Amino acid sequence: MDFKARTGKPGNRSRVAVAMAVVAVAATAWAVPTVTGSISAHHRNAAHEGDATADGHSSQAGAQGNGGGTQQEHIPDDIAHASEAGGNAVNITIDDGPDPVWTPKVLDVLKRYGVKATFCMIGPQAKAHPDLVKQVIAAGHRLCDHTVDHDTSMDKKPVAYQEKEILDAKKMIEEAAGGGAKVLYYRAPGGSFTPDSRRIAAANGMRPLGWNVDSKDFTKPGTAAIVATVKKEIGLGPTILFHDGGGDRQQTVEALDQVLGWLKEQNRPTGFPVQTTP
Repeated sequence: MDFKARTGKPGNRSRVAVAMAVVAVAATAWAVPTVTGSISAHHRNAAHEGDATADGHSSQAGAQGNGGGTQQEHIPDDIAHASEAGGNAVNITIDDGPDPVWTPKVLDVLKRYGVKATFCMIGPQAKAHPDLVKQVIAAGHRLCDHTVDHDTSMDKKPVAYQEKEILDAKKMIEEAAGGGAKVLYYRAPGGSFTPDSRRIAAANGMRPLGWNVDSKDFTKPGTAAIVATVKKEIGLGPTILFHDGGGDRQQTVEALDQVLGWLKEQNRPTGFPVQTTP
C-alpha cells in the first residue's frame, strides 16, 4: 500500500504507521478469546467420535502434574483409545465402581488371566471403599476418574461444575488409594466430554479416556449377548467398556471371563490405554 499517495504528506504517513501498529497490537490481544471460543464450540463423545485420535497433541493441556506442581510429561487433552502395548492389544476398562460385591469378583477374573485393567471409579464409591481401591492398585491395575455424581448431562453444565466434578473425584480416589497413587485417566459419564472437561483433566495429569466397544453389559442383556457384542464390535478399536458398579454385575463377571478366554485364543494381548503421546 502506498501511504504517501493516500495521505499526500510525509507527516501523515508516520501517523498512519503508528495507528496501524496500535491496531495490530489490539488484534493480537483479542485473538486468544476468539480461538478459545472456536474450540469450545465442538463437543466430543467418547464412544462415537470418529476424529478423536489417541496420539494427537494439544496445546491446551497443562505441563504441571498433580500433587505438588512438579513438571511431568505432556498429557494431551484429546480422547485416548489406543493401547500402550500397540499392535492388536486390547484395553479392558471397568466403570462405576468400586463395588464391595462385584469389584472383588472382577479382580479375581482378571487375576486368573493375568490381565491388567483400568478402573474408572466414582469418587464417593472410592471414598466409601478405600480397601477396594487399594486392592486395585496392589494388583497392578490403573485408576481413572469417573466424576463425583456420574452426571451424563454434565457437558451442558457450567465449567465450574465440570471442574468440581472432576477434581473432587480425583482427590477422593487418590486419598482412598493412598501411597501416592495417581489417577491417570478421566472418563466422562456417558461420554459427555467437553473441550473444557478434557482441558481440566489433562492439566491435572489425566488423559481423557474413551471407548471403542460398549459391551452393553450395563443393561444386563444376558451373558451370551454381552460376549457376542464384544466379538462383533472388537474391530471398531481396542478399548472395551465393562462395569463393576451400578447393580447386579453377575452377567458382566461371566462375560468378562468368556471374553478374556476368547481374546487369549485369538492371541490378542491386553494393555493400558495410552496416557501420553508415544
